[in-house]
Amino acid sequence: MNQLTFSVIPFKDLSSIALYNILFMREQVFALEQNCLYQDIDGLDVAAFHVLGYDEQNELVAYCRLLPPGKPYEGYYSIGRVLTTKNGRGKGYGQLLMAEAMKILKEEDAEMPIKIGAQYYLKKFYATFGFVQTGEIYDEDGIDHIHMIFNYKS
Repeated sequence: MNQLTFSVIPFKDLSSIALYNILFMREQVFALEQNCLYQDIDGLDVAAFHVLGYDEQNELVAYCRLLPPGKPYEGYYSIGRVLTTKNGRGKGYGQLLMAEAMKILKEEDAEMPIKIGAQYYLKKFYATFGFVQTGEIYDEDGIDHIHMIFNYKS
């Protein structure tokens, strides 16, 4: 399996180049590839830890942000803006990224569950990590989403 090297950086410590790369990747994947017009800069990045995954060529190919309880879900950590670039797809990087994100949150507080707002078509992907759907499908920016919860105690 291909490997990634991860950096976990709070917003205040992101370099201008790292922030540029993150926003560039998010625009490429969520706005252009998914043809979705939405406000990506939502005020949550400042509270987040940003997980950057670099491949063997030191190319940034995977990313997510980790949010503390109350941002946006009271009583839950959250993992959001999960993505792999076109160059990173089909190599297992998404699985490595999620495993790393969940490991980080478990080390922080294994008692705190995780809640995500997942694109519906990725339900099976997140279920492989133990996430369970809660509630009904909802529309967010023209894309079907669901809430899913993971509890380390389960």
